[in-house]
Amino acid sequence: MEPDDQVMAGPGERRVAEAAERIVAEGRPRLHRTWASLVATALLGGIDVSVGVMTLLFVKHETGSDLLAGLAFSVGLIALLLGHSELFTEGFLVPVSTVIAGAATWLDLLRLWVTVLVMNLAGGWAFMWIVMRAFPELRPTAAEAGARFVDGGYSLGTFCLAVLGGGVITLMTRMHHGTESMTGKITASVSAAFVLAGLGLWHSVLDSLIAFGGLHTGRTSYGYADWLAWLGWAVLGNVVGGLLLTTALRLVRSAPVLREDAPATDAGDT
Repeated sequence: MEPDDQVMAGPGERRVAEAAERIVAEGRPRLHRTWASLVATALLGGIDVSVGVMTLLFVKHETGSDLLAGLAFSVGLIALLLGHSELFTEGFLVPVSTVIAGAATWLDLLRLWVTVLVMNLAGGWAFMWIVMRAFPELRPTAAEAGARFVDGGYSLGTFCLAVLGGGVITLMTRMHHGTESMTGKITASVSAAFVLAGLGLWHSVLDSLIAFGGLHTGRTSYGYADWLAWLGWAVLGNVVGGLLLTTALRLVRSAPVLREDAPATDAGDT
């Protein structure tokens, strides 16, 4: 056996190879969904995350603690996991790996990204309208929390917060595919929620839903134009973080497996 083959035959590398195979197996149907299925799944993703945001705002209102509120937000990420819905920043590691393996095209990836982002925001906007009517006592908390992001400014520091936000969510996806244990996956979701929301990292969808809660009160220092400009900044940072901090390095490690999968995947399409 050649030295490289001996390395790839090790238990650690076998687990990496198995994770890469699971990623491509999951990514192929995700990138080839019908329009109706994709829109519905992304809308549900926005609603699932909104449940976490509702819980976050309630805990923040009652305790004043960002760390406890971040832990409460884990409800949203667990709902995403168990409900098999789609979040925009979950579309980095799995779909990009699938394209690299030859199981989908870059156009399929662009379709996924744009549709999921728009539908996440649409579903979240509607759900947060309901939340603000159901819990009027949360309105000041939502307005204050939304302003923290939208009025945060455009600097290297805020861009880095968005980069870290994209990296943390993609790391969560990587951990999900590194184990078949549901307990392990839920632990990864709770951990990511705590780091993301508890530390105030910037996430294009999560923080937009908080901002929507504030906008629904009609008493914010920012408007929809301000939010849209902020969204562009946050999406750019999330994409950079998700692709460079986690996805690119995982692709380097998984490249041999993805190259092996490409011919078989292509053959399956004929």
